[in-house]
Amino acid sequence: MSHNKSVSLVLGSGGARGLAHIGVLHWLDEHGYQVNAISGSSMGALIGGIYATGKLDIYTNWVRALDKGDVIRLLDFAYSRSGIFSGERIMQTLKDLLGDINIEELPLSFTAVASDLEYQKEVWFNKGSLFDAIRASISIPTIFTPVKYKGRLLVDGGLLNPIPIAPTMMDMTDLTIAVNLSAKSEDIVLTKDVSEQLDEVETDYFSGIKKFIDNLQEKFKDEDKNETDVFEILTRSIESMQNSIARFKLASYHPDYIIDIPENACAVFDFHRANEMIALGYERAERTLAHV
Repeated sequence: MSHNKSVSLVLGSGGARGLAHIGVLHWLDEHGYQVNAISGSSMGALIGGIYATGKLDIYTNWVRALDKGDVIRLLDFAYSRSGIFSGERIMQTLKDLLGDINIEELPLSFTAVASDLEYQKEVWFNKGSLFDAIRASISIPTIFTPVKYKGRLLVDGGLLNPIPIAPTMMDMTDLTIAVNLSAKSEDIVLTKDVSEQLDEVETDYFSGIKKFIDNLQEKFKDEDKNETDVFEILTRSIESMQNSIARFKLASYHPDYIIDIPENACAVFDFHRANEMIALGYERAERTLAHV
């Protein structure tokens, strides 16, 4: 069924669950929706920005092909007290793969949301380098170093607005569709057709991050072995905060449709589950929008 309806698409933050945005975008394209505007935080900004360049398929093929060694090689230590990784190597890799472009040159309206630490305010990027905006929006505190921008210190947009509906409020489109990566946990059962898309072998791409942090803590020899490690505490704390804010934002604003991705679909750094998350996004778009 072809709708030819124009859409403002809000893509939420949620780490690796953001790969579900790819599946949602594929579904919208296949069913004739015209995405005229995108607003995104963190992974939502990354996936939305790449889609706006018209090169989402290139990125999708790339991210599906990465093995554990490839991902570890993309992580460049910052040797800084403000973050473990600088993020510059992965951003340069994406620029080399896709080419950089200014946001105002994109064929659709795009806004990436970051968080200003000093003034505790959102920063909306709707002009300038696309990948500079994305880099600011994905700066998970302590994991990636913050971005300095016009005297401000910027971190992950999901800290203040994990589902940025507000930038779309003035759009002249037929529908506003939000993809919420912080939906209520549930038992996820994919259809046979969808499950067949998954890789048989999964590798933990981000085990290198955890291993590095664990090595930093080796000096604490007397620490209770059963105690939750700092990496897990950090990620779970950020997720808890973002999930709470996402519920507040969805109660304050009223998109026409909300595509819910359960918060337990995968952990923040489970990028090895790309095929599964893409398939899940496609299925949830079908479930939400098939009868529109």
